[in-house]
Amino acid sequence: MIFNYHVPTKILFGPGKLKELAKETLPGKKALIVISAGGSMVRNGYLNRVVEILHSKSIEHVIFDKILPNPIKSHVMEGAVLAQKEDCDFVIGLGGGSSIDSAKSIAVMAKNPGDYWDYISGGTGKGMPVPNPALPIVAITTTAGTGTEADPWTVITKEETNEKIGFGNTYTFPVLSVVDPELMLTVPKHLTAYQGFDALFHAAEGYIANIATPISDAYALKSIELIAKYLPTCVKDGNHIEARTQVALANTLSGFVEATSSCTSEHSMEHALSAYYPDLPHGAGLIMLSEAYYTFFSSKVPKRFEAMAKAMGVDVDLLPQEERPMSFVKALVKLQKDCDVFNLKMSQYGIKKEEIPSLAESARQTMGGLFELDPYTLSLEETIEIMVNSYE
Repeated sequence: MIFNYHVPTKILFGPGKLKELAKETLPGKKALIVISAGGSMVRNGYLNRVVEILHSKSIEHVIFDKILPNPIKSHVMEGAVLAQKEDCDFVIGLGGGSSIDSAKSIAVMAKNPGDYWDYISGGTGKGMPVPNPALPIVAITTTAGTGTEADPWTVITKEETNEKIGFGNTYTFPVLSVVDPELMLTVPKHLTAYQGFDALFHAAEGYIANIATPISDAYALKSIELIAKYLPTCVKDGNHIEARTQVALANTLSGFVEATSSCTSEHSMEHALSAYYPDLPHGAGLIMLSEAYYTFFSSKVPKRFEAMAKAMGVDVDLLPQEERPMSFVKALVKLQKDCDVFNLKMSQYGIKKEEIPSLAESARQTMGGLFELDPYTLSLEETIEIMVNSYE
């Protein structure tokens, strides 16, 4: 019952909310708009809508459109140089988690000297203090997956060393975020599922983390409940605006969990996988790990697993006591089947079983801090065991 609470982001939430951005006071006079290289922001008209709003407010803009699904350090540095050269005084992240995360990291480096990895803790990062505040960040999310619109975290890969590591501080909270589920109607079925499970695992990991608080618990259980109830509908009918809105809310709640608790080692393991195999979508990697991961931890904090099972709609009171913790894992597997993502295999992305020990080592070296937030301290051997059990 001893905790701090700090989520300074103003959030505009609900269908149609992008239009209301025109009524907001934005934090500068020239924006760097960060979008992905995929072209969906242009094709779907979202970029044009944002640009029109900026024009209506006499705000200039520059576009940086190189962001990859697993964003990389060189693009952070390139975007920061562009922001400096063009005298941008705030950054807009438009798109999914990769674009918003990149916007956060670019905002840091636009105001600070040296290399981005100078400020990263873990792996080959130097862990140096960040001298200056970041440029103000506005987040406009078009996916429901990372919760990055409601937390300070950004995850970037140093491509030369295959290190995928999180970073964040007080200044990487967006000052303003727009969560408009109408912008999520165009997300394809498989990505809807991957992103929804990413949000679910942010909530679940934050709930079992050893720094969870009563506040993060409330957000986490509600997020789990909404995803279990509405994600299958989103996957089956992407135009179902009510289901999209509920999953968007779950995602933002999971961002609050990340701001008030933390991920655990499941994310460290996945980051190692997608750092070496960047074609692996983050949510898909988490799904692959999840059954073995949560099976392992179900006996470590059984009461927490009972509560998560209950949030997923399981009537745990009808079950024998010894079956209650694993009922969460069974509900998780059922949800994956309902969303057509149960049979994902690491081998589909080129990962070899004999690589797992070195990938487990990488997880512990690059993001070892999350292992310290587990409710039970995993050994290297147990980390390998979980990843091996996830392989087939």
